[in-house]
Amino acid sequence: MRKKALMNWSGGKDSALSLHHILQNNEYKVEHLLTSLNDSFKRVSMHGVREELLDQQAENIGINLIKLRLAETVSMEEYQEKMAETMKPLVNSGIKHSIFGDIFLEDLRQHREERLQQVGMEGVFPLWKQPSLVLLDEFWDLGFKTIVVAVNGNNLDKSFCGRILDRDFVKDLPKTVDPCGENGEFHTFVFEAPYFKNSIKFDIGETVDKTYNFKNLDGDDLSSTYFFTDLIAKA
Repeated sequence: MRKKALMNWSGGKDSALSLHHILQNNEYKVEHLLTSLNDSFKRVSMHGVREELLDQQAENIGINLIKLRLAETVSMEEYQEKMAETMKPLVNSGIKHSIFGDIFLEDLRQHREERLQQVGMEGVFPLWKQPSLVLLDEFWDLGFKTIVVAVNGNNLDKSFCGRILDRDFVKDLPKTVDPCGENGEFHTFVFEAPYFKNSIKFDIGETVDKTYNFKNLDGDDLSSTYFFTDLIAKA
C-alpha cells in the first residue's frame, strides 16, 4: 500500500519536478497540494503569482489544493503556528509524509524536519543533492516549461524577471547565482508539465518592485528588494 503524502507546492519548477519524481513511483500517494498565499493580495507567497493561476495548476494536475492563507506581514512564530494547525488534521487522516523540492540547503532541510517531527510527519526530498544543471536538463527534456516571476534584487537585476527559464537564461546568470535559484535568487511559475491536462495560458503584465524586511532562520534582520512580473490568466 502506498504511503499517504502531502506535496508542498509553490507552483515553481522545483516542486513541479519533485512531484513528477513522486508520481513515477508507487511509494507515495499524494493526497493534497499545499501552498502558502498572501491573503491580502490573493497571490502565492514570495512568488507573487495570482491565486487563479495557482488554481489552474491544481485543476490540471487533478490533486486537491489546500491553501494556507497568511497576512501580508507574518512572523515566523505565527507562520509556524498556522502551519501546525493545518498539518494536524492531515496527520489525523493518515498523512505522515511531506514532500519538498529542496535541493541542497542543509539548514532549511533540518528546519523542516524538526518542525515536521513536532506534528508527527516525515520529510521527503526527491531532488536532494542532485546537481542543478542535471535537474534543469531533466526538467526541459520532460517537456516542462516555466517563466521567472520573482527575482531577488540582491542577486539579479530586473531584466531577468519575466523571462522563460531556458538554456539562454541560465547562460546569462552570474556565476554566483545557482542555476535553479536554490538560494532564493529567483522563483518561477510552471505553465506546462507532463502531468498537466492542458498548458496554462496567460499574458505577461507589468514588473514591479517591493522591499521586504524579515528575519532569517537564525533570527537576523534582513532586507531584500524583489522584482515581480505579473501574470494575467487568459479566459
